[in-house]
Amino acid sequence: MRTVIFAMGMAVSASSFAQHEHQTAGQSGYAGMQARDIKALSAEQIADLREGKGMGASLPAELNCVPGPLHVLQLKDRLAVTPEQQLQLERITEDMKADAQRLGEEVVAAETELDRAFKSGKADEPLIISTSARIARLQGQLRAVHLVAHLKTRQVLSDQQVTH
Repeated sequence: MRTVIFAMGMAVSASSFAQHEHQTAGQSGYAGMQARDIKALSAEQIADLREGKGMGASLPAELNCVPGPLHVLQLKDRLAVTPEQQLQLERITEDMKADAQRLGEEVVAAETELDRAFKSGKADEPLIISTSARIARLQGQLRAVHLVAHLKTRQVLSDQQVTH
């Protein structure tokens, strides 16, 4: 889990650095973001977190032929999913969504806390460190929820269904 959190932190840092480096003189890459309710999250990101969407978290599974339950259910006729498989996939989906929504709400709450601390002038080093660590931990757990659902889905399917 620590490796996942570290990797996510590095990816976010690299992405932020890259965005900053690609800005041209006189332009702010943050234009318009100051009007956001939570400065670090767009309205779409907040909605996706609250809805339990994957937001790309499952790419390592998807791109390595380990499908997720939602995609399999969408293709259930083409994949000849049995009634028993469908029930299992629906349970995996429900569990994934419930856990993802809970964790998504926690991410939104933590980002709100961090935003309010800066807005009120009460942000200090211990708060920033602890809240940032909590956000990274939650994001790692959220990603794991989606990836584990892919593993469980793979266990339900035959090799032929996965290949198809």
